[in-house]
Amino acid sequence: MRSKSGGGQRTTPTPTLPLSGGGSPQRTRGEVTKELAMKQTTSSFLRWREIPGGVWALGIVSLLMDVSSEMIHALFPLYLVTVLGTSMLTVGVIEGIAEATASIVKIFSGALSDRLGKRKLLAAIGYGLAAFTKPVFPLASSIGWLMAARFVDRIGKGIRGAPRDALVADISPPHLRGASFGLRQSLDTIGAFLGPLLAIGFMVLAANNFTFVFWIAVVPAFLSFFVIVFFVREPERPPGLRAVRSPLSLAELRRLGFAYWLVVGVAAVFTLARFSEAFLLLRAQSAGLSLALVPAVMVVMNVVYALSAWPAGALSDRIGRYGLLACGFAMLLLADLVLALGASIGAVALGAALWGLHMGLTQGLLATLVADTAPPELRGTAFGMFNFVTGLAMLAASVIAGALWDVIGPQGTFLAGAVFTAVALAALPMVRASLLFRGARG
Repeated sequence: MRSKSGGGQRTTPTPTLPLSGGGSPQRTRGEVTKELAMKQTTSSFLRWREIPGGVWALGIVSLLMDVSSEMIHALFPLYLVTVLGTSMLTVGVIEGIAEATASIVKIFSGALSDRLGKRKLLAAIGYGLAAFTKPVFPLASSIGWLMAARFVDRIGKGIRGAPRDALVADISPPHLRGASFGLRQSLDTIGAFLGPLLAIGFMVLAANNFTFVFWIAVVPAFLSFFVIVFFVREPERPPGLRAVRSPLSLAELRRLGFAYWLVVGVAAVFTLARFSEAFLLLRAQSAGLSLALVPAVMVVMNVVYALSAWPAGALSDRIGRYGLLACGFAMLLLADLVLALGASIGAVALGAALWGLHMGLTQGLLATLVADTAPPELRGTAFGMFNFVTGLAMLAASVIAGALWDVIGPQGTFLAGAVFTAVALAALPMVRASLLFRGARG
């Protein structure tokens, strides 16, 4: 390489870098750059080799517990009504109390993980509670025992949620965060649709023996607990990380920052459009689908969800979160319009597939944005508050959707969802601007 100095010219050597090893030859900087570029282009799009083993383990934990829980939950209302003779009002009360308890517990478990500086302990306790309550379902002979088991099971879910998500963020390198959350979400969703399918299969094999299926569901629950205890390692706390004494104090909540609260606000508005998937089942029934085939709508939605979540997360690491999140919001808008205006079974199937695609494009990315925007020492609190606020929004959305369905019909429910989605989509540029200001992936 030649450079001018004063009136003459001098030749400077091309910079070289040593290879590993004592007597290795030297390479030019250009060769190193070319090698790194080749590695980047030849690496898998999903980055599955690069994702830390702890994230894989947490994904398998979620998959196994979801298989167990969904095997029971798919049959639980039928068991209460047909075997124990419970009223539908009692079923609603049990489910309402259980889910409300889980939402409240999420805040405190996330904050406690920040105060202790330990995520795995709380996540393992949550999965352990869920596992050890599973045998109560086949053994219970009264509604009281079943209500207690369902209550403790949901407390376990509330305890593990925020610390587990914070642990995924702690384990994942920033450049793989989207792929890591997407992978965990995909594995979780696979469990969500495998559970009901296995429940159906075992009910056929066992001639509708609820107790037999409940005992089968115990096995994956304890496998899940075994995996998190023995195969998930929590990274060491960085020595310079600030200690948090009162995570839920006003001062600490302010430390979460404007960008974080903006993500929470947009997610809450978006969740108002993302009411319970039970309304997809009701829409399928109103379109003329036979009762036996109505659950197929959930299978379609969850298959698309599981197939799209991981690729969406991996792609967000390469091109940024904003564009994919906007596409996800647009998919929900389109799904709402299809389900509102289309009355055929084909339209419902298309709407369910679009609904699943929007889930795949948004749920993992929203969790990733929480990790991107929250301070590392407050990630547990951040995920707890995020889950609590969106949980309240989901409750409000389902109440609004049900009221609109009774007064106007399915069209009113899904058109209202489209309006809420449009509002959230209009607010997304603010999120992007905030992320770019922070230097996160916008």
